Amino acid sequence: MQQKALIFVAIQRFLPKHWLSRQIGRIAQSQSVWIKDLLISLAIRAFGIDLAEAARTDLKDYHSFNVFFARERKLGARPIDNSLNAIISPADGAISQFGTIYGDRLIQAKGISYSVTQLLGGHDLSKKYLNGSYVTIYLSPSDYHRVHAPCGGRLLSSKYIPGELYSVNDNSTKYIQDLFGRNERLVCEFESSQTEKFCLVFVGAMLVAGIETVWGGQEPSGSGFVRDLNYKKRELIYAKGDELGRFKFGSTVILLFQKGFCTWTEDLACNRKVVFGQRIGINRIS
Repeated sequence: MQQKALIFVAIQRFLPKHWLSRQIGRIAQSQSVWIKDLLISLAIRAFGIDLAEAARTDLKDYHSFNVFFARERKLGARPIDNSLNAIISPADGAISQFGTIYGDRLIQAKGISYSVTQLLGGHDLSKKYLNGSYVTIYLSPSDYHRVHAPCGGRLLSSKYIPGELYSVNDNSTKYIQDLFGRNERLVCEFESSQTEKFCLVFVGAMLVAGIETVWGGQEPSGSGFVRDLNYKKRELIYAKGDELGRFKFGSTVILLFQKGFCTWTEDLACNRKVVFGQRIGINRIS
């Protein structure tokens, strides 16, 4: 098993990941009926996708594979824990890692850590989250791919950081050092109160055709330059559970909270499946 994982990682190093992702993205965006129907049918079979909770169950209602992959849920399909101090999972997925940030270091996998400063793209932002809390949630291709606010907050800034497009599955996280700090990502900082802030990071991956936000639309994937936007003069306020954005394929969301902001629930565990709206932490400031 380890040998297969190492071979998979080695192959990724030599693949033209951005070019390949762009080509797949163009196909996934195609509105050709036979192409999108074929891709949707293959995905349902390959990944065991269940449409029971989808707002639209008729495949004819999806005009491209990307629209299908980022499909919305039926209203009420995901009950939200509306307890005042509840921090909810922002997406459906599996807990990869969670816990305390040790100084500037986050755990990527057993025996592997990476830098908060590298992840967030600079010390000016990362210094706020030293010794705070974090959780990493992996979204598989079969999961719901929209991302929501884990608690209420006002958007302060977003930073698109270009990078690699390695796969973010278990094999890659175990064998690619600094994976989340090397991959393309969108770092979004929110203000939950006048003193407390949190970051939500969309991490891109191989074959991800793009990251899209409700406030900015499609992010400039593969552009090669940092795009740093300040929203402090705009009232971009999101309640807990509001949609923030979406992936066009499976990837990862990382939440970072300042020290003293939250405590994770006792039943949280690595590899545990979580769903959007489910309580995963307690806001200790509320």
